[in-house]
Amino acid sequence: MSLRTMFDNPGDQEVKDLLRQAQRIAVVGLSDKPTRDSYRVARYMQDHGYEIIPVNPMVDEILGQKAYPDLASVPGQVDIVNVFRRSDAVPEIAEAAVKIKPKALWMQLDVQSQKAADLLRGNGILVVQDACIKVEHHRLSS
Repeated sequence: MSLRTMFDNPGDQEVKDLLRQAQRIAVVGLSDKPTRDSYRVARYMQDHGYEIIPVNPMVDEILGQKAYPDLASVPGQVDIVNVFRRSDAVPEIAEAAVKIKPKALWMQLDVQSQKAADLLRGNGILVVQDACIKVEHHRLSS
């Protein structure tokens, strides 16, 4: 199933291109608990060659990588901001993302915000809502 049908998400080719070009993924809300979805998804992406940057103010390190308290603290270019937070937290994350100019902001399953999507798109940032980056990576690279 194509992502395009939901939330005006980009089409498969655009997502495939994004995933092919991206190198650094900042994961907002990444848990240090191996049983959590955020950990398993980030681990999968790390295992597939992406640099994972944990964004979680409660921990120092996750998956062998230094954790940062917020997006503004992350050094260097971020290609994708991957959000594992409740939908009501996304507009604030989107505002922070606009300042660091990633290629895309990706909201995981059951996470969506039209307000955030409008802000991001208005700043030239690709938006994916309510979709798992791990599932889409696997589907589009098979």
